[in-house]
Amino acid sequence: MAASSHTFSELLDSIRNPDGLALVLAPMAGITDRAFRTVCVRHGARFTYSEMVSAKGLFYGGEKTWQLVEPAPEEETFAVQLFGSEPDIMAGQAAAVQERLGERLAVIDVNMGCPVPKVTKKGEGAALMQTPEQACAVIEAMVREVTVPVTAKIRSGWSADEVTAPSFAEALEAAGVCGIAVHGRAATQLYTGSADRDVIAQVKERVDVPVLGSGDVYSYEDARSMMQQAGCDAVMVARGARGNPWIFEDRTPTDAERVEAAEEHLDLYLAFCSDEHLSPLRAQLAWYMHGMQRASGIRRELGDSSTAEDFRAVLQRVREQAEAVSC
Repeated sequence: MAASSHTFSELLDSIRNPDGLALVLAPMAGITDRAFRTVCVRHGARFTYSEMVSAKGLFYGGEKTWQLVEPAPEEETFAVQLFGSEPDIMAGQAAAVQERLGERLAVIDVNMGCPVPKVTKKGEGAALMQTPEQACAVIEAMVREVTVPVTAKIRSGWSADEVTAPSFAEALEAAGVCGIAVHGRAATQLYTGSADRDVIAQVKERVDVPVLGSGDVYSYEDARSMMQQAGCDAVMVARGARGNPWIFEDRTPTDAERVEAAEEHLDLYLAFCSDEHLSPLRAQLAWYMHGMQRASGIRRELGDSSTAEDFRAVLQRVREQAEAVSC
């Protein structure tokens, strides 16, 4: 029997902090791997999402794809986000994920908001907002196959001049979703312009299931104001968490703490991922250097690094500089 929206609401209540905020680490393709998520968990993130995972990739049995759905040991409330448009495949792989993860899986989410052309041209991601019947068929099939809450992440609409999120959310609710995350930009905007919080509020008014707000949350105060203005039940933190896990703690780190977190991230990446594929670290470690002295120079050095030893050497130099300044 399908999980209820009441169960998902209880889940959000369980992660609410003393300020009443429920902050969620959003799914980000190529970013929210186990290392990234673990650093955020250690700084207060209590509900985390996998990066976007192809249901077809799981269907065809690629072990590398399956590794994307594995939670890290420290993750207590973990969601897997799948993308695809074929109801049978989406439902089958949702069931396979639940069977594989068991009690480690809290939620299955469906990506209906990714605006990247290589996804949308296949009728997946945000393109599903143009085919509501197909989107609802996907949800209905998945709800029949799993017992964890099934949720969806959507955009304000396909184009900025046509806000369809409220009616689309109503249709998804009727199809059985237990929660809906709303990014306040249209698909054609990609990540330009500003996220519209009014759209999130409109969706909240139209559905009874929990609504999560998303878009332009770069600080703890941004999250607080979004919940107040949009009336949403929780806030998804995406790009605001890059190199800034302290956003979940409402704290500004010292330079030394930034370097320490970068070193911790490097260690976790090496523990979880193959050291043959270190290229993502160039950007991920560079994010921690934001606001530091010589940040641009440090980013160049990290960009020129290609081995774990290279990264460690750069971070060691930055650490020594930060310690010298603090003395």
